[in-house]
Amino acid sequence: MSIIDNISDISDAVHDLSVDDENLTGPQAFDAMRALLTLRNLIDHHAAVLTAALERLRVAKDHGRSTRELLIVMGFAPAAAQRLIRVAGSLTTLPTLAAHAADGVLSGEHADAVVRGVEHIGKRSPEPIDDAMRLNYVTDLLGQHFSGATPAEIVDRARTLGNVLADDTDGGLPAAEDRSINTLTKSKTTDGRLHVEADLDTEVGEKFHVDMEHYGAPRPEPDGSPDARSTERRFADALEAVLDIAARSGDPERALAPRTQVLLTIPADTPTLAELPFMGSVTPATMKALACDPAITTIIVDGETVPLDVGREKRLFTPAHRKALLIRDKCCIKCGAPASRTQAHHIAHRSEGGDTCLENGCLLCPSCHADIHHNGWDVFIGADKHAWLTPPTTVDPHRRPIPSYNRRTLTLDNLPTAA
Repeated sequence: MSIIDNISDISDAVHDLSVDDENLTGPQAFDAMRALLTLRNLIDHHAAVLTAALERLRVAKDHGRSTRELLIVMGFAPAAAQRLIRVAGSLTTLPTLAAHAADGVLSGEHADAVVRGVEHIGKRSPEPIDDAMRLNYVTDLLGQHFSGATPAEIVDRARTLGNVLADDTDGGLPAAEDRSINTLTKSKTTDGRLHVEADLDTEVGEKFHVDMEHYGAPRPEPDGSPDARSTERRFADALEAVLDIAARSGDPERALAPRTQVLLTIPADTPTLAELPFMGSVTPATMKALACDPAITTIIVDGETVPLDVGREKRLFTPAHRKALLIRDKCCIKCGAPASRTQAHHIAHRSEGGDTCLENGCLLCPSCHADIHHNGWDVFIGADKHAWLTPPTTVDPHRRPIPSYNRRTLTLDNLPTAA
């Protein structure tokens, strides 16, 4: 009987399983779940063995794909496909691990944790580790599994072992100082947001901490109350500030338009369906916010996505405009963030007839900029020729105007009445 026939029989048997909830006892449910776990572990192992066969037989390469791409097309999740490839590559180099996996006592996730752990330990030594050392490390990590450790805890144990090896070896490099294993992953979520994870060495991590603490420091609300943002939100705003500074050629003091180009495509017949290349569709409010300061290239297309018009950067605030805004506003008009972290905002949007001029602009940090476009805050130029803010009713039921941040040391009685 072929392997395909065997797998088909097993699949049919599992498909025909039924759970009798009414007559099932607790111990029976526990034993059944344990048996299914063993079955799952065996399937994980055989999937890794078949992945190794796919690699060896060049099934994917003969069709211009990688094995990972082939597995994903077959229906495996990307993370599961990558895990299978890692474990498949270790079947011959880590025979003890393969033997335990073949017995069904090791899940695919735990096997992968051991594989990644041994690989990590090997990187801590300037010389390749020999078979005896590798066996010792596999035995140690497997012992963690049999003691009830999770995959994450196995990886943590491997980091500890790797650091010990680095300390005991001339030229050994601790993981905390190894730039070669730095990673940053990004994935788009189902609700159109971006999820980012990073694993950084000490030097890069320190730079990240410094920037997050500096640009994410609490700042008072316009009424003087404490910053209402959570720590996580402040750090996210800080990351945006760092990206904006980098887009301005890396010099936060230069009052220039950003160097990084953002492309915004707007269908001529359905402008509400505007979209960005990476993040997808955006709301009209976000579309207007994007068009305020970064060097957005706006492309209007017809129903066949043929460009009808390409926007020009002259619609943006020029360096001269930004310098004038800097002299007048000095900082974010809402929260007081330094001018180097602000964007130039069109008070009346260009689509509504607003000009790119000092009288129609103000400086706003990205967080406060979002408040203007999404959270009910309004900006207007008063009779004093300075920017004023009108809070939403959720902040002030009477919506009393608030002067720009750099002028709040004065009392409203000392200022001309806002127009």
